[in-house]
Amino acid sequence: MALTVDQCDTLLKIIEENNAKNQTLESIANEVSKKFDSCDYFKVGTCLVMLLQQNMFQEPEQRLVAITILHELYRGESIANTPFASVFIHLLHPPETNNTSKLHYPGQLPKLNPQERQFVSQLILEVPKDVMLKKTAAQILSSDNGQTLTLDLSAMQLTLAEKQSELPHTCKSAIPVILSYPEKSQNNQVNDDLETTIKTLSCGDGAAMNKVYKPEFVTLAPPLLNCQDEPVWFNVSNPMQHTIAYDSSMCVPNMAGQEAKSLMSKAYKTALTLQQQNHLLGELENDSKLVYHIGLTPSRLPELVENNPLIAIEVLLKLMQSKQITEYFSVLVNMEMSLHSMEVVNRLTTTVDLPTEFVHLYISNCISTCETIKDRYMQNRLVRLVCVFLQSLIRNKIINVQELFIEVQAFCIEFSRIREAAALFRLLKQLESGEIVLFFPSTGNNKTKIEG
Repeated sequence: MALTVDQCDTLLKIIEENNAKNQTLESIANEVSKKFDSCDYFKVGTCLVMLLQQNMFQEPEQRLVAITILHELYRGESIANTPFASVFIHLLHPPETNNTSKLHYPGQLPKLNPQERQFVSQLILEVPKDVMLKKTAAQILSSDNGQTLTLDLSAMQLTLAEKQSELPHTCKSAIPVILSYPEKSQNNQVNDDLETTIKTLSCGDGAAMNKVYKPEFVTLAPPLLNCQDEPVWFNVSNPMQHTIAYDSSMCVPNMAGQEAKSLMSKAYKTALTLQQQNHLLGELENDSKLVYHIGLTPSRLPELVENNPLIAIEVLLKLMQSKQITEYFSVLVNMEMSLHSMEVVNRLTTTVDLPTEFVHLYISNCISTCETIKDRYMQNRLVRLVCVFLQSLIRNKIINVQELFIEVQAFCIEFSRIREAAALFRLLKQLESGEIVLFFPSTGNNKTKIEG
């Protein structure tokens, strides 16, 4: 990306010494906008930066004109968003160096005098340009410096630092290939044609101003693949030895799962027939993971218990390894007491080791239900069920009655008129007197232990 020879001639003519001294900065900037298309502004700016870095301007007025053009190329935009923002930062805040020599080094921008610093600061601060740009470069350089403007560029520097941090290290470690143009002095006369040198550096596809020198990073070539280790399926020279493997079960709906879900939806509302129960239990037995996908939630467990207690028992036994099993137990022991709920709890207690607090909570719930029910017939019926249930738990060593002795004994006395309650009371007295001795093993031999 470089200027053509004609474009370079045009640019050099605009910033030649006579124009720089006699024309106003505004007229020079307008001439650049007329002679160059906006798509060429970056190339113009790059050429001007190269001329500044290599100290190729013979007069200070030309240098000031070049800086003004560089700013006016992107007129109306914030200086921080232009591609040459870093140039203005380096002009106003040059890097500190102990070298007092006047020689320029590769990539080094010239140091500005007080008048130039004042003018560049006004450009960046967007001071009204009808005052600044109406002057010539010579008038600005000869003007009194006056009060120096204080300019805070920390925000712009931070933005540029963030952008540069995204560049690869190879870009940040490159240096220009152009060496500084030597200063002219009485002892060192340089007779090179300056215009020819500028065109050579800035024009054509091989323009030196677009080239940089950066270190070459050499990496080892990866090892070649050993053909002896080549997978056999790479070799397709004999296609007759290879056949397509196709999974015929893909995209085939899982009808077993659909049927199980349908039966479970029906099981919440009504009792299933024996054939339907056997079919559902068979599907659950064939697929151990199916129980997690049939739609049973803790909140729907009471409906299943009341309508299909046998299904509820089998499902709960298959959910024993679920993380939600504690929630299912909590719903079960707190649901309304019934024959079916006692049947489910009794079956579970004889199959797995339910947490003691769950069993005790269910017993307390049963006793409380019997005491609060108003219907005398239903009360007598439920008391009989509870007494038979408690006797089964005691004789099967599911519970240690001593932990509930006072509560169960009070229950038996309150309903002593009922034969089953009197029988349970006699059993309690026999246990208390030692006439009957029950041994409670620490763990069941034939049951699965569940942690609460």
